[in-house]
Amino acid sequence: MRQGFPHARAGQRIGLLGGSFDPPHAGHVHVTRAALRGFGLDRVWWLVSPGNPLKAEGPAPLATRMAAARAVMDHPRVTVTDAEARLGTVVTADTLEALIALYPGVRFSWLMGADNLATVHRWERWPTIFAQVPVGVVARPGDGLSARLTRAARLFRGARLRAGQAHALGGAIAPAWCYLRGPQVDLSSTAIRERGDWVR
Repeated sequence: MRQGFPHARAGQRIGLLGGSFDPPHAGHVHVTRAALRGFGLDRVWWLVSPGNPLKAEGPAPLATRMAAARAVMDHPRVTVTDAEARLGTVVTADTLEALIALYPGVRFSWLMGADNLATVHRWERWPTIFAQVPVGVVARPGDGLSARLTRAARLFRGARLRAGQAHALGGAIAPAWCYLRGPQVDLSSTAIRERGDWVR
């Protein structure tokens, strides 16, 4: 394994929660804990990205966001990593391709809040994400029914697992995705920045 990358062994089921984490907050923690419980995962990695190609303004420095993420997400089965910066990837589909090659036999899943499911069709090569790994979607406030009617949900409707099958997601063969309902945390990085509670 390359130095600086998290350890994983073949057969492990690892969920990947990617994003700017600008800043990380309790909503990210909630999605992570719900995914660990609901999708049959062994671990979750937070992929703190160098930047978001869909946002004009750059995020806070990577080291600042990494430190904040580790302070917020204190869990023995969660690893905060700058793997994207180390891989030199920006596009999620490219990151997944590189991680799958780097960790043969590891069962990766991509995790997202339902708000991201509603906009994932704007991501570069987004169908490739669903083709490469199972996708776990966790309910977010106000995004329930609308998220399940989005372009991605419609395109991959035949690959959707029922709620009762959610625990099998971590070992499923792509394409497969599942929408997980439950308690929700109404927080967003955008709202925190707009309140002035996070200085870049």
